[in-house]
Amino acid sequence: MPVLATPAWRLECAAVLFDMDGTLVDSSRCVDRTWRAWCARHGLDAEALFRVSHGRRNHETVALVAPHLDVAREVADLVRAEEACLDGIVPVPGAPELLAALPRDRWAVVTSAWRRLAGLRLRAAGLPEPGVLVTADDVAAGKPDPEGYLKAAADLGVEPERCVVLEDAPAGLAAARAAGMRAVAVRTTMGDGRLAARWSVDDLEALRYEED
Repeated sequence: MPVLATPAWRLECAAVLFDMDGTLVDSSRCVDRTWRAWCARHGLDAEALFRVSHGRRNHETVALVAPHLDVAREVADLVRAEEACLDGIVPVPGAPELLAALPRDRWAVVTSAWRRLAGLRLRAAGLPEPGVLVTADDVAAGKPDPEGYLKAAADLGVEPERCVVLEDAPAGLAAARAAGMRAVAVRTTMGDGRLAARWSVDDLEALRYEED
């Protein structure tokens, strides 16, 4: 049985499902710049926004923090800004090596980004696009709803309970658990108690994939 492991623990699994931003791709400079500029334009508290935005789709974040605005128009502006910002996008430490070790039919990406942005960021970070990529365009409900992770497992032909999810945000960890999957917290974005999880790593360098 394949195993995802660190020196401290081992998880048997049939597939590994990754969040993208903060888990595989470090896009923090672009995300921070885009949202701070948007908050400044509307007189909103950026720190309050960041407490709820990680792992959520843009329209959900806008509706949550500024329901008085025209959500569709604001999201269109954010789409243009995020797609134009690729400076400083790099892989999370250990991501290239871990993906290279995984067979193509044993991993997927489930992201709150839309499909075009996901492709742009994966390429900017020098990472391969997965055979199964579930984006905001593919689901009716975003994280913490489990729909995206359940769709990825189904597309890979793997039962949910045989999947391990790697996530850097509370909404994503909640989505994985709601899908009946084991969740590993990646402490690249938040290192505090908000990522309480049975299994956790600082980044992906601590992880290895083995075929037992």
